[in-house]
Amino acid sequence: MKRFRDLTSGNMSARRDSSRKRAVLTALSALALLPVQALADELSAGDTAWMLTATALVLFMTIPGLSLFYAGMVRSKNVLSVLMQCFAITSLMTVLWVLYGYSIAFGGEGAYWGGLDKMFLAGVTVDSLSGTIPESVFMTFQMTFAIITPALIVGAFAERMKFSAVLWFMAIWLTFVYAPVCHWVWGDGGWLGNKGILDFAGGTVVHINAGMAGLVAALVLGKRKGYPTTPMMPHNLTYTVIGASMLWVGWFGFNAGSELAADGTAGMAMAVTQVATASAALGWMICEWVNHGKPSVLGIATGAVGGLVAITPACGFVGPMGAIAIGFASGIGCFLAAVKLKRMLGYDDSLDVFGVHAVGGIIGALLTGVFCAETLGGSGFGVEEGGIAAQVGVQFIGVLATVIYTGIASFIILKVVDRVIGLRVSTDEEQEGLDIVLHDERGYII
Repeated sequence: MKRFRDLTSGNMSARRDSSRKRAVLTALSALALLPVQALADELSAGDTAWMLTATALVLFMTIPGLSLFYAGMVRSKNVLSVLMQCFAITSLMTVLWVLYGYSIAFGGEGAYWGGLDKMFLAGVTVDSLSGTIPESVFMTFQMTFAIITPALIVGAFAERMKFSAVLWFMAIWLTFVYAPVCHWVWGDGGWLGNKGILDFAGGTVVHINAGMAGLVAALVLGKRKGYPTTPMMPHNLTYTVIGASMLWVGWFGFNAGSELAADGTAGMAMAVTQVATASAALGWMICEWVNHGKPSVLGIATGAVGGLVAITPACGFVGPMGAIAIGFASGIGCFLAAVKLKRMLGYDDSLDVFGVHAVGGIIGALLTGVFCAETLGGSGFGVEEGGIAAQVGVQFIGVLATVIYTGIASFIILKVVDRVIGLRVSTDEEQEGLDIVLHDERGYII
């Protein structure tokens, strides 16, 4: 499995290789009197072509997919502000990733922090490889993950945060939260990777990370004016369904692309992504139908996203039956979190970032440790020695570490930004709408 080989170019770690696979690789290398690098670093045109496609698909998830998904759910006076935030985050994260983000995440071999050896993409040339693909392609693929993760957070504080505060928060958050957590799981020497956590495409790195940051941001900023007594209906659910559909399609690049190769594992990752998403959409729809008497288009679209989230950590390790179970569990779990839990606790997570991404990510991360077992149709990866219980324990450690670290770090960053420039627009500005107040434009005709 290429995602989990020890690539001696220094960009991926052997965090999930079983001891048996490492022993076989070492023995073969010794017998052939060749270094491991000679076996690993050989350009594959097929893998490269697939990864170029996957990278474009993941970028497609943010702009336009996530942008439209969120824009349709806010009120008409704030639609441009959400689109602007997603577009600006895409631009800002791109530059910061090139300057130092990639180095923190994938440079060096520290347990908690990468290094600065790849700052300004030092050493990333036309000829440098990451396994069987150019390192430039690997770097750009990972950049698209660094783009969508902070963009997901936007939905939690939609309609009330200053644009300048959004940019400052996201820049600092990428530096001290996303890049380090990415290194913990996927970087050489990362402590969670060394523990054996299974996170194929970003259950902890992306979704739990973003979901927890979103919850903290919603709590620190406080509720929107009038919430929950004033109706705040989505202004255009057509946009939301189009955006959700784009996310569904783009997610194949997200999940199948995380194999970093065009092979059987990538094919199965694509298959289980489709299966889990469909199962989750049906799970949410059934819950809504039972609870409210009618199924809604917003509900089924949100349920599908919950399924995409939950299968993300599992997609390289589980089979179709496991995917159905994970998807259905996430559809029910995300519905309960977004509809019941939010109402019960009273926090204003505007577009249910915590309820879908954190909760869906937690469900998926924990169930990965269950359904990766060969007896349940999985690959058996990670459970060969300690069994299901041990692997679930490792998954739990990864979930808990991400929740605690991201929660505390995000709170500190928000408080610092609030102290320096302020986080929230005034009550009058919020009433008028962020489109005209912050950008001097309107997304609709009066």
